[in-house]
Amino acid sequence: MDRTTQLTARRTERPDPVLIASSPPATRRDEPGPAKAAVRETARPAGSLHLRAAEVLEGNWTGTSTVPSRGLYPHQWSWDSAFIAIGLRHLSPLRAQTELETLLGAQWGDGRVPHIVFNPSVPLDAYFPSPDFWRSSTAGRSAGAPRTVQTSGIVQPPVHALAAWLVHVADPGLSRARSFLPRIYPRLAAWHRYLLHRRDLGGGGLASVVHPWEQGMDNAPSWDAPLARVAPAPARSFRRADLDHGAAEDRPTDLDYGRYVRLAADYRDGGYADHPTGATGSGGRRADGFAVEDPAFNALLIASEHALARIARELGATGTARHARAERLTAALVDRLWDPAEGMFFCRDLRADGLIPERGVSGLVPLLLPALPRGTADTLVATLHGPHFGLAGATRLVPSYDLAGHAFDPHRYWRGPAWFNTNWLLERGLRVHGEHARAQGLRGALLETADTSGFAEYVDPYTGEACGALGFSWTAALTLDLLHEAPDGARGTTREIGEGTEGGDLR
Repeated sequence: MDRTTQLTARRTERPDPVLIASSPPATRRDEPGPAKAAVRETARPAGSLHLRAAEVLEGNWTGTSTVPSRGLYPHQWSWDSAFIAIGLRHLSPLRAQTELETLLGAQWGDGRVPHIVFNPSVPLDAYFPSPDFWRSSTAGRSAGAPRTVQTSGIVQPPVHALAAWLVHVADPGLSRARSFLPRIYPRLAAWHRYLLHRRDLGGGGLASVVHPWEQGMDNAPSWDAPLARVAPAPARSFRRADLDHGAAEDRPTDLDYGRYVRLAADYRDGGYADHPTGATGSGGRRADGFAVEDPAFNALLIASEHALARIARELGATGTARHARAERLTAALVDRLWDPAEGMFFCRDLRADGLIPERGVSGLVPLLLPALPRGTADTLVATLHGPHFGLAGATRLVPSYDLAGHAFDPHRYWRGPAWFNTNWLLERGLRVHGEHARAQGLRGALLETADTSGFAEYVDPYTGEACGALGFSWTAALTLDLLHEAPDGARGTTREIGEGTEGGDLR
């Protein structure tokens, strides 16, 4: 989510997350009866952590979707909803299906899934950039933006097909009765077509992001070099609402924030059109001021391609073409973004046509892919546990950036803190490649940290100190998913992650 815009102060008031979850806000709509009933029927007393995580999701539910956290993030975010659905499936498969259906209901005609779907009942000044900044229904008209709902015009990582498949297998009977997959599959297929065709800006087969907010790791040092080419928007042209909620030393600089706003405004003013690197956009502006191939974004696209193949098979097709595409994308990922000397994947700056030598957690996420070459996977595991990320040694959880990096800060947004969604992905990646003991260690650290931090948005990787918002939805949702792990700890390597048969796909 574009959390470079709003954040709660990590050093200020920290209310009890249970109380946050238990207090319905004024803007909350009544939840559909079946969904609420399903939560009550399936929520089981597996311990206080399970119950408190469920309360967080209950408190952040709006009736049709789940906000990341009350007050600070009062709308629906794209990849948040995918992670939330993965956890919600253990409480209410119906509500998990509704979460994804609501998001995809705001899909644009060109196939893109916007990174924010705005709640019209929320005041415009409650969040920036607000709907009147994005102007989706007018500026995005040529790209097929919906007229009846306001959204942003950029995207986020494509976790959605993976989430849809996992939600389906949680209750196949309900899914089939509601025709969940037949209704959602065409939208997911259009979403992938958009990324694979309109966003292959470098011509190498990988999808590109055109704004740091699209990749989800908003303030990562990997963006510093390509952002340096962007002329910032004048400071007087926008108001930094994020500084009302967070300390300046934990936030992006004024200069970088101005560049974020400039990139978004230029993309909007160009009609949200995507151009190959080297082309010019509306009014002669360079369309490639920021165009980056990111390893995590593409790894999640590949994982979701495998999931789409599973969905296709469920609907009576073979899925063979999608498996083949996922394997081609994996080969392109290794070819374009893998650095064997450094032992990890790096972002590729398309304008400079070179790798960006910043070690971020994004470069570890491809461990999730079962078709990754064995030597590459082994090297990633070694890097994960080595001095740059320190897992099971210096750090409790995997930091978002290199511990020895020049820009490392354990509390500054995406420049060092540990995030629950990236650690959840790495826990699965370790299992996919047979590292079950290490995965169990990471799982235990995730559950303990979620418990002691109040389901924080992110934490200090050394101490587990809570940072950002408390009662954060994807932290609670992924906690629930971890709690539902099989007793022997061998969770889902074939059922959910898929290593082995038919191209190592995700079932």
